[in-house]
Amino acid sequence: MGDKAHTHPGAAGRAVTADRPASLRNVVLVGHSGSGKTTLVEALAQTAGAVNRAGRVEDGGCVSDYDEIEHRQQRSVQLSLVPVEWEGIKINLLDTPGYADFVGELRAGLRAADAALFVVSASDGVDGSTRMVWEECAAVGMPRAIVVTHLESARADFEEMTRVCADAFGADDPDAVLPLYLPLRGPEGGDGHAPVTGLVGLLTRKLFDYSTGERKESEPGADQLPDLEEARNRLIEGIIAESEDETLMDRYLGGEQVDLDTLIKDLERAVARGSFFPVLAAAPAAEGARQGIGTVELLDLVVRGFPTPPERQAPAVTTIDGRPRVLKPCDPDGPLVAEVVKTSSDPYVGRVSLVRVFSGTLRPDETVHVSGHGLADRGHEDHDVDERIGALSTPFGKQQHPVPHAVAGDLVSVAKLTRAETGDTLSAKGDPLLMEPWQMPNPLLPVAIQAHSKADEDKLSQGLARLVAEDPTMRLEQNQDTHQVVLWCLGEAHADVALERLRSRYGVQVDVVAHRVSLRETFADRSTGRGRHVKQSGGHGQYAICEIEVEPLPGGSGIEFVDKVVGGAVPRQFIPSVEKGVRAQAAKGVAAGHPLIDVRVTLLDGKAHSVDSSDAAFQTAGALALREAAADARIHLLEPVAEVGVLVPDDYVGAVMSDLSGRRGRLLGTEQISGGRTLVRAEVPEIEIGRYAVDLRSLSHGSARFDRRYARHEPMPPQVAERIRQQERDAS
Repeated sequence: MGDKAHTHPGAAGRAVTADRPASLRNVVLVGHSGSGKTTLVEALAQTAGAVNRAGRVEDGGCVSDYDEIEHRQQRSVQLSLVPVEWEGIKINLLDTPGYADFVGELRAGLRAADAALFVVSASDGVDGSTRMVWEECAAVGMPRAIVVTHLESARADFEEMTRVCADAFGADDPDAVLPLYLPLRGPEGGDGHAPVTGLVGLLTRKLFDYSTGERKESEPGADQLPDLEEARNRLIEGIIAESEDETLMDRYLGGEQVDLDTLIKDLERAVARGSFFPVLAAAPAAEGARQGIGTVELLDLVVRGFPTPPERQAPAVTTIDGRPRVLKPCDPDGPLVAEVVKTSSDPYVGRVSLVRVFSGTLRPDETVHVSGHGLADRGHEDHDVDERIGALSTPFGKQQHPVPHAVAGDLVSVAKLTRAETGDTLSAKGDPLLMEPWQMPNPLLPVAIQAHSKADEDKLSQGLARLVAEDPTMRLEQNQDTHQVVLWCLGEAHADVALERLRSRYGVQVDVVAHRVSLRETFADRSTGRGRHVKQSGGHGQYAICEIEVEPLPGGSGIEFVDKVVGGAVPRQFIPSVEKGVRAQAAKGVAAGHPLIDVRVTLLDGKAHSVDSSDAAFQTAGALALREAAADARIHLLEPVAEVGVLVPDDYVGAVMSDLSGRRGRLLGTEQISGGRTLVRAEVPEIEIGRYAVDLRSLSHGSARFDRRYARHEPMPPQVAERIRQQERDAS
């Protein structure tokens, strides 16, 4: 790989198309924030001739981070597609955000891609979240390669970084993570640092010099050969270990020289099937240079080593009613099956859907079936509708270049799909199908919002609906207990971007308010109450008296109503009225305005009037009786408790357990998980973990994750309950 001369005159802004799946490569770039993914995408696009020498498209903007929010925050916050062409192959480069709050965009990129480039900074190393993504890719057998960036840093050491990568990514086989090239450094500058000027190919023994601004091939010097041969021998052994020819290793160890073409073919096969993970280097181009250092080698690896779409297993497909459907892999002539991997809004053309075609061929102006299932818990109602799609185009920065079609394996932007949301399946109108959804992270940070003004209130509902349609990692909750509108997000940065999009895209200004958990009330002991509702003020009067007894029940019992009236003291037709009044008052609360639960209310006695008694009167009497019973009883304030599972590296287990205990948590146990991690299970009051998504990330340096589910309500400690009551009194 990488020993050919390449000349690409440049075609900045030209639409890149593909007519067959074999001429496509879909590659996602993965790495922590600041590792250099976006810079690398710009450099690859420049080398491929897709942008000018300044790394810009025709309108002067970036091809990746072009959103206004990204400009303001100086980081990627969304998935971006940059298509380029190299050696007649269309390469769809998917640039993903590195910050943990935008992992939903990363997972969308993984879904759309067939291989991954893990971008690692030589000055920062490999963080915990990048390791977790590597493990996810390994679980599904996705081919991967590693690119070491920031080699211009004074602290950069490529050889050390290859060892770090082998430790981080080669747990099963460190010899499967090896460099294909070694950086070549020039003379030391005034700061004592020697800049990277080129690369030495280990297999070809060729030197590729970028110091003049153009890639030039030459032979390495005699002083470079010892280091070159040592690294080359290790690489050859690593490739041969993955060879399908089981005799090759014995022949090599016996002294036989292995043909270079054989090594390269074995390397390409091992990379394509995800069993060998080459390490490459990338560095900025010299001033005025057309090619960034290592970009040609990277593009060669993508074209020759990464799999074509037909070589990758597509997600499972079913009919709308759930029956399995077997399709030929990536067949342009097969039934249409495509998936919306990203949804965005354009002020001029409306909703734009980025679609990956898995089967068939998508054409403009045809009617397709849109299916969305399985995300009702996040505010996405299940839907099956037919829609006529608009124009197809290839995105390139802010520009959209029209294309005549998109074959199986390709990615394309689709306009005017008004009902399609991220994660939806597009299929033929007469043959509706549904793709298995990809795994999306649960949003665990609640952000309560309210409209800033009456004008904003009128637009809020529509703006929120559009927001969650774009981002399935966000959940919209209309809490019936607290009467709050809550956006559940992945973190503070995720929330900031969501609120900024509400303001800038949809013209809705909102205020963030304190999030309230759904508290409950219950009786601590038995109590009685008498409800008397007697009024006579001309005309028809009102008369109802009832006597009740209230006693606590075990958690989860709800409200139980028992009739023990004897002798017809309360006529049969009014007993349901008493119950209705009791339940209505219980829903409003009896002490601090929180719903009453887990009590048995027994109707013991009462009185009625032959003329003035009514359904409404006995409802009122029932409510009054419950309030009187509460006035003479101790009322417990109940708080929701969540069962929490924290998956954390072993090094942080003690800190996590101590932190959970400090949140009034009860530890339930631990479980050893592969990869040096532990699952810590605990029960924690929800009021204590409102910001746990943020705090855990800080505590574990981004290497831990957690999930939560509601367990039950239970009494608050008296001192905590009093503090909450005081806060509620102050707020009112």
